[in-house]
Amino acid sequence: MGCSGDCSSCSSECEKKDLRVACNEYSKVKKVIGVVSGKGGVGKSLVTSMLATAMQVKGNACAILDADVTGPSIPKAFGAKGPALQNEMGILPAESKTGIKLMSINLLLEKEDAPVIWRGPVISGVVQQFWSDVFWGDVDYMFVDMPPGTGDVALTVFQSIPVDGIVIVTTPQDLVTMIVKKAVNMANAMDVPILGIVENMSWLECPDCGKKISVFGESKLDEVAKELDISVLAKLPIRPEIAGLVDKGAVELAEVKELYGAADKIKEILD
Repeated sequence: MGCSGDCSSCSSECEKKDLRVACNEYSKVKKVIGVVSGKGGVGKSLVTSMLATAMQVKGNACAILDADVTGPSIPKAFGAKGPALQNEMGILPAESKTGIKLMSINLLLEKEDAPVIWRGPVISGVVQQFWSDVFWGDVDYMFVDMPPGTGDVALTVFQSIPVDGIVIVTTPQDLVTMIVKKAVNMANAMDVPILGIVENMSWLECPDCGKKISVFGESKLDEVAKELDISVLAKLPIRPEIAGLVDKGAVELAEVKELYGAADKIKEILD
């Protein structure tokens, strides 16, 4: 009871069990990438959506497992609607316009604005079922959109699903060091590789003069990444047109060249 999965500082003499859940028997997922953050509001779901899109555009079969059960936003970003169907092979994921497979609690609810008022164990069970009961088919890269923080769901994902690495999402505020270190420390405790960091809302380009404006202060990401020996995958600007595309369910139309480079780096590391 209450096991964190970190045996390095545990005095209990117990056998460490493999808690991983088998993937859907009709599916083959080659690589699983968790997208995490130490706090909410940093644009983690947006980065997840655009990384999956970048990978899909480059000819890879991609999927998104939305593990943010109480705050799902993946279906909205892609314009996907429920209810999800089911056949003898499992629950059928929705598919985006470019073929990205999607599964989220919002695809199973009667109304997408219905609140999910569940306790942690129930939410964790749903995330496990997304992995085991959904007919994903053949997937090259699955991105798991994690809830913010280091609670039950993050623990469930790291223990139940064979995560090949995580991408940490952050913003330029002074809180960046604490935010990143929380995610790093959990990944290290769970023995999950860190693929790199993406800084969202890094700067804004003035529409009149083209000058870069640091809306949230000067970025400290390079110093933090150097201290923690982690790669910086991308620094993303604030672009109002991207928010507009997400609201329209057309996130796949957002061309963010910085994330194409990030997708290449992730693929290189994992391969």
